[in-house]
Amino acid sequence: MFPTEWRNGKRGRVTLQDEDMTTKVEGEYKHYNTLAHYKVSDGALMALMPKQVSQQSLSMSSGSHHRFTDGFYSGSPSFPRSITPSGIQMDAESGGSKFYHLVKHPDSELHSEGDRGNKMVSEIYLTRLLATKVTLQQYVDDLFETIFSTANRMSVMPLAIKYMFDFLDDQALHHGISDPEVVHTWKSNSLPLRFWVNVVKNPDFVFDISKSNIVDSCLSVVAQTFMDSCSMSEHRLGKDSPSSKLLYAKDIPKYKKWVERYYQDIKLMPAISDQDMNVTLAEETKLHENEFNLNAALLKLYDYAIQYNDELMQTLEEDEFACNYQLASRLDHVHELMESDA
Repeated sequence: MFPTEWRNGKRGRVTLQDEDMTTKVEGEYKHYNTLAHYKVSDGALMALMPKQVSQQSLSMSSGSHHRFTDGFYSGSPSFPRSITPSGIQMDAESGGSKFYHLVKHPDSELHSEGDRGNKMVSEIYLTRLLATKVTLQQYVDDLFETIFSTANRMSVMPLAIKYMFDFLDDQALHHGISDPEVVHTWKSNSLPLRFWVNVVKNPDFVFDISKSNIVDSCLSVVAQTFMDSCSMSEHRLGKDSPSSKLLYAKDIPKYKKWVERYYQDIKLMPAISDQDMNVTLAEETKLHENEFNLNAALLKLYDYAIQYNDELMQTLEEDEFACNYQLASRLDHVHELMESDA
């Protein structure tokens, strides 16, 4: 640790320490000395000195000063902008005394979750948290609206999405499922929650960027909001709910309407025929033919087919579409080719 020296006009040079003879004692607690305790004002000149240093060395190195400007230290001396929540919650024991920094934890709730000290810290940061949300709100709205929109896209919506969602609707009819929440959940799990939420939470999967811990925490809040928006169940929040949930509590109903509208708009679009889908897949295959190892992918599919061969053969023999294309016999032929090559 490096003690800080401050030149006080009335008292000369003062070495600032966490604890000294002037430390405020409150029963069994001691309050760590802060800048406010030493009456350090905005714009004061400070000098960082090595912990074990002679008085002569202090005098020689006092010319190396650090000025606290308005950009770094513009708040109250007792709460500079550089303080972090982890520093505020400090609670250690030394010499038979308990120390605290800004907030003293009540003894009865010292180790419990949701203690009053933590709530006070949350209230201190709530204003800054809300201000950050307001700053980012338009970006979050634009992101959600772009993902859950069929009209406001820079490119045409992939036909595969329409084809897949129609397939899920047909499966619900085929199995007599009338609960709209089930189909809604199928669609959410097939695309938004399987693909988009990973991109939102991990942009480094797509872009060559470095994601800091702070950015990761912020993206986790957005990703959680995204997942809540895809759910049809009601989200009940209370006073003990985390701030990350409360932040977008009023926005989630709006986002849920966007998701429902997105699924409905796709349902009303003209159906995609098998021929059109095959043409699209052929075009995509040609476009990316040099980017993937086709044989490796086929081998993975074959390993899966071997593992569930009996179930696959039974399904292919009973399915009308599979019978028309003789898929069961084709799979048998694949087995023969693979065994002969082995």
